Amino acid sequence: MASPPSPHRIPHDRARDLRRNQTEAEKRLWARLRDGQIYGVKFRRQFPIGEFIADFACPIARFAIEPDGAQHAEQTEKDQCRTRLLAEHGYRVLRFWNEEVMTNLEGVLALILLELRASGIISKEQVG
Repeated sequence: MASPPSPHRIPHDRARDLRRNQTEAEKRLWARLRDGQIYGVKFRRQFPIGEFIADFACPIARFAIEPDGAQHAEQTEKDQCRTRLLAEHGYRVLRFWNEEVMTNLEGVLALILLELRASGIISKEQVG
């Protein structure tokens, strides 16, 4: 009989499942964040932070990016709780509606760039 999975593996297994089942907005954003395309900064997707899995995270800058679908309009309390949990682990959170990612990706990337500058990971001179 197989033993149950380790509790420490469960967030990682869940993150793997989430990576396989991304929304269109997550796919579109990941296509621009991956492989250091923003000034060489590394982003991770479906990244476990404590018991929460952030859609995207930049561990070196300590911020998470959460593209939210329409269901989040009705679960603001739950989102606020997740934001507090991430803050307890030293992460700031940027939230964007999926619609915004789909229709204004350049604007979303500009806000992510501002966060990277604010965290000191990239300088104003690098951006130009």
